[in-house]
Amino acid sequence: MIFTSPLVTGRLVQRYKRFLADIILDDGNPITSSVPNTGSMLGLTDPGIRVWLSLSNDTKRKYPHTLQMVEAQGTIVGINTGLPNRIAEEAILSGLLPTLTGYGELKREQKYGINSRIDILLHDGERPSAYVEVKNVHFSRTNGLAEFPDSPTARGAKHLDELGNMVESGHRGVMLYVIQRGDCDSLKICGDLDPIYAAAFERAMRRGVEAYALKCHITPTGIAAISTMPIID
Repeated sequence: MIFTSPLVTGRLVQRYKRFLADIILDDGNPITSSVPNTGSMLGLTDPGIRVWLSLSNDTKRKYPHTLQMVEAQGTIVGINTGLPNRIAEEAILSGLLPTLTGYGELKREQKYGINSRIDILLHDGERPSAYVEVKNVHFSRTNGLAEFPDSPTARGAKHLDELGNMVESGHRGVMLYVIQRGDCDSLKICGDLDPIYAAAFERAMRRGVEAYALKCHITPTGIAAISTMPIID
């Protein structure tokens, strides 16, 4: 995934109301940016950290800047939770995930379950459909180890249960974690911050849900999945 225009840089002043951040651009101009992330962004909002933002030409937008990346723990971290679906789709179509290749049709944002939408639906008349739920990962407390989630997510637990339901209906249920930071080589489910999600993950695995994690290469020009990484206990 390549950004369509160069990102601008600055320093974070504060993030607030989840969806907003005050930033001083490198040219000295203070701006307010939108933040496309509903999570806690634990460890990624320290005042003064370096940030990268996209700039929209849409004159109707109240906040034309969108926060895309931050520098934390010596690495660039992607925080935009709207991008992992695109990154995952590119990885599937490129063959990076062999178990998800060969499907004749790929659809995005399809209704399923109870008032839910699956991020990616892979369909082929000759094999079970694959329901792929994509999650963004940017949290790390230990060198080389990514963790998910960084705060309680009842919605995430619900998605795991619905994937299990799809498996029991004869389809494939796939949980795909996109790690938007390049300094991690494995992923762990963060049970101490969200034991309910951790229990839902274990329950989903017992029901036959598959889980994969994608390592990404991240630069100010674009983000791309480059390999898989293990999910450890």
